[in-house]
Amino acid sequence: MKSGIVVVPLALLLAGPGSAGAQQNYPNKPITIILPYAPGGSTSALVYLMRQKMAESWGHPPLILHRPGGSATIGAAAAAKAPPDGYTLVFVTATHVISPLLMSVGYDPIKDFAAVTPVSNVEVVLVAHPSVPARNVKELVALAKARPGQLNYATASAGSPAHLAAELLSMRVDIKMQNIAYKGGGPAVTDLLGGQVELMFGNPINVVNHITGGRLKGIAVSGERRLPSLAQVQTFGEGGVPNFDVGFWQGLLAPAGTPRPIIDRLAAEVARILALPDIKEKMTSMGTEPYIRSPDEFAARMRADTAKYAEVIKKRGIRVE
Repeated sequence: MKSGIVVVPLALLLAGPGSAGAQQNYPNKPITIILPYAPGGSTSALVYLMRQKMAESWGHPPLILHRPGGSATIGAAAAAKAPPDGYTLVFVTATHVISPLLMSVGYDPIKDFAAVTPVSNVEVVLVAHPSVPARNVKELVALAKARPGQLNYATASAGSPAHLAAELLSMRVDIKMQNIAYKGGGPAVTDLLGGQVELMFGNPINVVNHITGGRLKGIAVSGERRLPSLAQVQTFGEGGVPNFDVGFWQGLLAPAGTPRPIIDRLAAEVARILALPDIKEKMTSMGTEPYIRSPDEFAARMRADTAKYAEVIKKRGIRVE
């Protein structure tokens, strides 16, 4: 004889975050996106660009919470401690996996987060002052070998992705150069234009106009193909340094334990936004481009970059004061 008792799945009884019902109705209230940077700049502009499209889709805009400081670790730490319900996200850059390699941050950049999706990828461009007698990667490497330790290069900050890109290049081609760290890309470009420094590894948007105007020389760009805005500048691969993948990726993470259906829904929404023609056009004008990958592919990229940069930091003895 069968019992008349009906067993109802616990997930259907619970109305709290993470339940099946909550996931199906997600998002039914504003999401908070923590931005570990001060307002202004290309990173903030990209987040607010997505915010507008999310509001059109969901009926309520995400809340942007700026939590700058600590090389972007303060905002990430706050996100790691948030409830894993899909209502708190954090927008990070490649610095997310680099900072914990250089300082104590109180969280694991991989284990304490769920990868949602990357949003953009900005390649590194190596530029030189016109006085530097090198026009491409091969000539620069030859010059650096002839003048070991004498060439200097500017980066926006010590321990930044651009700094590690420079150290990775030096390690790959066996040269020595001196890093001059600034507090931002603007001051670095100013000194490069003035000849106070000879080279710079940085964001294309900061130097494209100077290259096309003849005030700086484009030596090479990272990535697999040339940039449309710098079609005359070769890739590092074309210059004899293959697989030089050091782009400044940016993307969304959630606290570890966030349900996979919510992760997938967020990733799908971002992919939809990045495919919009007006978004592509605006991102191009900002010096970047859409970088659409699945949550698993994004997680794999973060793990690979962690291993790559850990090796560079150890072998080059990089320290951040």
